[in-house]
Amino acid sequence: MVHEVDEELREIKREIIESRGLVIKTNNLTNALSADIKSIAKRQQTYERRLSWNSATAYIVFVVVVFAALKLAWDARVDQIKAETEQRALDNDRLRKEQREAQKRDEDRSRAESRAAQFYDLVRAGKRVELVEQWEQVKKEPLSKAELAMFSDAVERARNDLAGQLYQQGMDKVRVQRWQEAATAFEESLKYKDDSAIGPSVRLGLSESYRHLNRQREAIPILTLLAENAVDKEVHDDALYLLAWCQTDVQAWNDAKNTWRTLIRRFPESRLTAEAKLQLAQLQLMH
Repeated sequence: MVHEVDEELREIKREIIESRGLVIKTNNLTNALSADIKSIAKRQQTYERRLSWNSATAYIVFVVVVFAALKLAWDARVDQIKAETEQRALDNDRLRKEQREAQKRDEDRSRAESRAAQFYDLVRAGKRVELVEQWEQVKKEPLSKAELAMFSDAVERARNDLAGQLYQQGMDKVRVQRWQEAATAFEESLKYKDDSAIGPSVRLGLSESYRHLNRQREAIPILTLLAENAVDKEVHDDALYLLAWCQTDVQAWNDAKNTWRTLIRRFPESRLTAEAKLQLAQLQLMH
């Protein structure tokens, strides 16, 4: 009986020891499992934290890229609007300039028409002096080709008429030996028309007036050109005759003798040749 009790006690003891070992193993496994769980939780936290940082970084990068794209798009739009604004400003300036130019052309044309009408009244009235005086200003106006041609012809006729009229006045003064008035008339005639058909005769009359006014040195260049101009043959002998006298007056003896010789050689049949020979002989004798 005692033996059986001991056996049972040993069996219970053994079971207790095994249970204790099992408890220890279970506790160790629990601790290990807890450690593993903690490790897994820590890794999970690290992963989640890294994932959060990555998400934040990606979001920031996304926001930066979006803002950069918006900035580029905004700058491009601003540049486009600025270019359009500048182009419109240039177009507006051009249109305003064209408008001002058109308005100025209209005003100039209106003023030109008014001036042309006034000038035509002078033409109809035969006011030659006013025509010539105002022509320099009128021809600067934007006249039509027809108006310009008509007025030019009218002014040209007025110049010829005035030049001829003053030449006749000068010759009238020469006949009564009013030399200063004659010189003034001849000078005015040349101012109106220095290349007219009567121009050589006007210069000859002016030179004669200068000689009688003791202005031979002013007459000599005029007479020299007349004597050398082969076109104006009608005044050649008179120009040489008067030139020789002017040279004699200023005591240019050699020039005077050469001029007398030229007159005799070129115009042997002239009414002035006989006197030319006499004057040449006297100069050769005295000088």
